[in-house]
Amino acid sequence: MTRPTAGTLDEGDDCHYLYEYTAGKGWQGGETNQLIHNLQKKRNDGGYHYKAPAIARCARDLSAVLSAEWLDQATIVPIPPSKVKTDPAYDDRMVQVCRGIRAPAPPDVRELIEQIAFTDTFKGGNRKAPAELKQNYRIAENHLQNLRGIVGIFDDVLTTGSHFKAVKEMILERAPKTRVIGLFVARRAIPNPFGEVSIDELLK
Repeated sequence: MTRPTAGTLDEGDDCHYLYEYTAGKGWQGGETNQLIHNLQKKRNDGGYHYKAPAIARCARDLSAVLSAEWLDQATIVPIPPSKVKTDPAYDDRMVQVCRGIRAPAPPDVRELIEQIAFTDTFKGGNRKAPAELKQNYRIAENHLQNLRGIVGIFDDVLTTGSHFKAVKEMILERAPKTRVIGLFVARRAIPNPFGEVSIDELLK
């Protein structure tokens, strides 16, 4: 469980991650930075052909640590991207990673939260609070029925946790009895690390 000294997460948030991403180092910051860099590539970027292998790698690594028993009890909800589905630049990498998770049965992956309008990606200091993010999110009602007892909100990098908190709050408003956790490929490395439980300890 991540317990940050800053950002929007608090003691009640249950978040798990595979790796650490070193902020400010770019793709040269190590293997995880390279993985995230490739995962986030946009169409027409140089090296775009590395994106599909990065998606497959993330799905494979998650498959290795999420047991079939846990997946049978869980619904996985990807964080929506900054572009809406009608935008030609819409990037469904989070959905692709989740649907690539291998188990005896396909995981229950739902695009439960949709973005209403395009927003800029958050870089530098331009980060919005959960309440602001919620104003541009909506529940996809057709995906709300028969939600499983555990909901895993999935994103690539955990930074301040604002997107996670926004989606978590929206889900609990509609399904208050669910257990909502965060699943991430990586956590941003910060100067003052806080206590954590990695994703491979999730089911211990």
